[in-house]
Amino acid sequence: QITHKLFQLLPDYPTDQHHALASRFVAAQGSALSAEIQASIVAEVLRILADDHFAPVFGPGSRAEVPISGRVSHDVVISGQIDRLVILKDRILVVDFKTNRPSPENVADIPESYRMQLQAYVTLLQRIYPDHAIEAALLWTDIPRLMSVITP
Repeated sequence: QITHKLFQLLPDYPTDQHHALASRFVAAQGSALSAEIQASIVAEVLRILADDHFAPVFGPGSRAEVPISGRVSHDVVISGQIDRLVILKDRILVVDFKTNRPSPENVADIPESYRMQLQAYVTLLQRIYPDHAIEAALLWTDIPRLMSVITP
């Protein structure tokens, strides 16, 4: 939860403030955690935010913690939260953060529940944005790696 919250809050602040803000936030919210674990959370988040590879996930056009709900099929209704949603002119990227350790090495090893979650989000977004290509990915924070799960 702390990691998710940092990914939600820090992109709205200048990069040179990220370390201090993250350290204070983790110390306050994770006071029961050891100093070593607190430092590893901060380092993990800052490493991802500083990596140009992940810039589109946290850059302009991106939104954090976007609520989504609706009927996915005749008998399935969902209510969820998209960790990061990037809406561009003709493309949408849905990103769900995963802090599992160890993270899977390939898409075939992703738990079915994660695939179903992302597919539900894509299904609902396709109804809202029929002219957009929609991609859904998992961002594994321990590696770090953005793993595309559903491609247009």
